Amino acid sequence: MNDQKTLDNLMEAFAGESQANRKYLAYSKKAELDGKKNAAKLFKAASDAETIHAQKHFEVAGKVKSTIENLNDAVSGENHEYQSMYPEFLKVAEEEGNQAAVRTFTYALKAEEVHARLYEEALSDLDQEEEVFYYLCPVCGNIEKVVPERCFICGTFGTKFVKY
Repeated sequence: MNDQKTLDNLMEAFAGESQANRKYLAYSKKAELDGKKNAAKLFKAASDAETIHAQKHFEVAGKVKSTIENLNDAVSGENHEYQSMYPEFLKVAEEEGNQAAVRTFTYALKAEEVHARLYEEALSDLDQEEEVFYYLCPVCGNIEKVVPERCFICGTFGTKFVKY
């Protein structure tokens, strides 16, 4: 893509749509907890719509590459998060005494380290034909290849993990 302003706009739109996706998903869960089924469904549909927009902007910007390049990018991003970004966020949250932020940053930091390792494994096993399943902790975002008895990061029971 040669048009720098359009590329900048696509990436800004990608960021905005990605944030709206997550925001509306959170709103959907809250509406569901409040017993407001119609609002929950609307927020969920809007979340999915924002995902469509974000993915298309990202593709048109030329950011989706080969699987190897995408895995390398994912490793780099996860490494940055657990090695640089979250440690700094954690430090500030601790200094400010915000224990909820300390907990969420700690969970994310530990999970991102696991994600980086899993992406590296996927790179080295890219041509493996045997299907692998992944199990997601719905509390902290940890991913395992085998259902644990309890999540090593947050202690959630393995029976709560979601299979992929």
